[in-house]
Amino acid sequence: MSDVPSNKPYLIRALHQWCTDFGFTPFMAVFVDSRVEVPMEFVKNGEIVLNLSLEACHQLALENDWISFQARFGGIPRKIMVPVSHVLAIYARENGQGMSFPFDPAQAQESDLHLASSEDEATEKPKTNRPSLTIVK
Repeated sequence: MSDVPSNKPYLIRALHQWCTDFGFTPFMAVFVDSRVEVPMEFVKNGEIVLNLSLEACHQLALENDWISFQARFGGIPRKIMVPVSHVLAIYARENGQGMSFPFDPAQAQESDLHLASSEDEATEKPKTNRPSLTIVK
């Protein structure tokens, strides 16, 4: 069954669409390490929560391996790049409904190494512990 691709990117896209369709604000919690491109000054305890609403994001791409977009942080436009393996949760800000995902540092590292080698940037990434995640339901 290891040949079957992960359903995680499909679930992320579905929950993003559900939030958008019903007027909710989709938020995404992300585990941050060297593979994640986000404004580090907004990272707390190894995590960042990002607003994925169509009003907050420009050029949002919810791909199978990466989520990317441009957004303003403190008025400054920034490019955001998140490997899907690092998404901890996606949920509606207004009611907390959504889904959290187990984070396996070894699996993320394996996924990252696969991505890096496909980009000809194969580098070993350190293993990290999963930070705590609290979602209000």
